[in-house]
Parts: sequence; structure tokens; C-alpha cells
Amino acid sequence: MYFKISISKLISAGALSLCALAVSAQNAALYAPGDNPDRIVLNVTADPSTSMAVNWRTSDSVAESFAEIAVAEADPRFVSKAQKFKARTEKLVWQDTPSASYHSVVFENLQPATKYAYRVGCEQGWSEWIHFTTAGTRDQKLSFIYYGDVQVNISSLWSRVAREAFAKAPDARLAIYAGDLINKANRDAEWGDWFRGGSFIHAMIPAFPTPGNHDHYETPEGINTTSVFWRPQFTLPENGPKGLEETCYYADIQGVRFISLNSDQVDVSEQWAEVQKQWLEGILKNNPNRWTVITFHHPIFSPKSTRDNKRMRETFKPLFDQYKVDLVLQGHDHTYARGMANIPMTGKGAPSGTMYVVSVSGPKMTGSNVDRAAWMDRSALYTQLFHVVNVEGEKLSFETYTATGELYDAFDLIKQKNKVNRIVERIPANVAERR
Repeated sequence: MYFKISISKLISAGALSLCALAVSAQNAALYAPGDNPDRIVLNVTADPSTSMAVNWRTSDSVAESFAEIAVAEADPRFVSKAQKFKARTEKLVWQDTPSASYHSVVFENLQPATKYAYRVGCEQGWSEWIHFTTAGTRDQKLSFIYYGDVQVNISSLWSRVAREAFAKAPDARLAIYAGDLINKANRDAEWGDWFRGGSFIHAMIPAFPTPGNHDHYETPEGINTTSVFWRPQFTLPENGPKGLEETCYYADIQGVRFISLNSDQVDVSEQWAEVQKQWLEGILKNNPNRWTVITFHHPIFSPKSTRDNKRMRETFKPLFDQYKVDLVLQGHDHTYARGMANIPMTGKGAPSGTMYVVSVSGPKMTGSNVDRAAWMDRSALYTQLFHVVNVEGEKLSFETYTATGELYDAFDLIKQKNKVNRIVERIPANVAERR
């Protein structure tokens, strides 16, 4: 019997290996770059009301590529008014991944709150014409989407979340990704899954990604750094600390200052923690916006009892309290939890005015070592989620939806002069916590 079981296991293992090789080969063919542009993604700039960045990929046989843009009109003759811009192009060669050309253009001198149409490519192949709308003024309502970890089974199971989010918030002016966009930082097929999972939505709603630990890798020299694909395929503001470009940055959008911190580098090095702390204090101290939203990967307060990101908390929470940061959006723990009412300000007994949220949008879930901690006002287990946030005047409305589009959680933050934010709970009736 033992011999038969062993043979069975060997056959099974061999079959799984052959299956894995077949899937790998299939993905390599599916995601091989060609003459036609693919992996088109809009990215935020420092001011998306007057500029917008776009990236795309082709085979390395395409040495020169372009982007065209015009104000969108119902009359298809608008294309005759399009301006043409030559892209910045760089070739990426990485191990056994097919070499590819990555292209990027930053559209500038745009008009606020205006719908544009653009396409990318060259005579060897053009994309379709795609719409996006620039951000408006600080007096106009702002909508944005927030995703926790995407990470695994992206094209099969995260795609439904992205589509539900787009259906709920088609007018979102940005989509925040709180790290771990994929699972293996330098695996091209996983990036292919991410672009396939989000499809045309990536090309219409600008991305505001912050890198997680799975978006980093260690070089042969022992240096921890972001994926080799990160900077070629995302063009993000380079207004952060030197050495952390396009991972630590900020953008001002309709009266909200959005900030990305690179928490993985904080986890790696006290030096990078201090560099980011000094940079963050400078942009919080000189912040003309009414609202402040910060995103990073490793939570200040972890839902998992086996995790404690002490350096993140001790380095940044005092600044969040001092400068009245409104909303902190995080990932990493593959569950949902948010809290404010039971979180005190650093060194004071008074409650914090900052709402801390941890979430997950992909199917990788955490169920063990997660208890209902004192800091949590609301939580969920084994639930794929996305969040739609609306900011208008003195009110920020936060809505949490399941992958099937059901409203699970909601609250408002209300600005109060010389006081911390007031929270108004809007938890749907008869919706129990998912424990």
C-alpha cells in the first residue's frame, strides 16, 4: 500500500509539474508583446487637473511610439484636431521574459474637468481611442476608488472586483492600490494578469499605486528594491525623496492631498524611515488642501495578532496626529478592518481624528490570528472588497462594497473647526460583521 501511495504521489506531482509548465508556456504566449500597444495605464501626475501620464508596452521591434490627444466630441471628426506627442521609450530585458519596449507620455496644459480622447501607438499598430476626464476644482465633488491587496488569481478573481468598482464609480478620478499589486515582483505573467484583470479600466481611471513587499525583490547584491517593471510601466510624480522616486510621492487633486509612502523600505531600513519622515513632515506642514489621504502597505495597526509594524507606527503616527491626517489606507493583512473612535492621539487621551483602514481586494484571505481588537470599529473576514470615497466640501463619505456589489460598511467624516473630525456611522441595517 505504501508503495502504491508513493507512486501515486509521484505521478500526481509529475502531472502537476507538467500542468504548471503548460500554464507557464500558455501565459508566456498570451502575454508576449507585439506591435500593437498593450498594458495601457493612466497614472496620476502631481496635478491631474492639468496633466495626465500614460504608459504602454510593445515588442522591442517598435523603437518609436506616439500618443495623440484631443478634447472628446461626439463628432468623430475630433480626431483631426488631435495633438501628437513622441513617447519616451525604454527597452526592458529581464531574464527569460521576452524583451519589450515601454513607452510613456505626459500630457500637459490640459483643461480641468474636461473629457479627453487619446490613443497610443504608431503606424505598426494603434490602440483604440480612449476617454478620460481631468480632475476638477477643489469646490467640485471628488470620487476615488481604493483597493487593498490584489496579489493572486488576478485575472480570474480580482477582475470582478475591478469591474464592480468601475460600475459603482465610473467618474472616479483615481484608483489607489495599497500595495502587493502582484505576488512575485519580477514575474511578467503576473503583471500581464494585472493588466488583463483591470482591462480598459486601467486606461480610463488614473492609477495611484503604492508598492508592497511583494512588489519588491532583493538584487544579487542584497539590495531590496521595487520590481524591474515598476518604473517602466508606471509614470508617477517624482516629487518624493531621492532614491524613492515614483514609490514615495504626492498629488493634489480637488482639495485633497494624496500621499504614497514606501512602507517596505521603512521595514528594511531606519535610514529610509527617517528620510520619509522628514519629507512627509515637510509636505504636511505646507499643505494648502482641506483633506489629506495617505496610503502605504504595512498597517499602523495590524488586524493580525502576529504582526506589529512598530517602526511604521512610531515613525509616522505622531505626524498623522499633529497634522490631522484624515484617512490612512493600507493593505498587507488580507482582511478588512477600520478604526478611529478607539484610537488615541499619540501621548494624549483624546481620540484620534484619523481613520485607519486595512483592506483586501484579491482572493488571498487571512482567517487565522485575526481577532476583534480594541482599535477596530468594523471588520470582515474572507470577503473581497473595494471602496468608493466621495469628498465634497467639509464631508468625506467612505463606502465599502463586496465583490458582488453589496454595501457592507459606510461612514462619513465631517470637518469641525479646531477639532478632530466627527464620524457619522452609516453601517447598513441587518449587515452583520463577517467573522
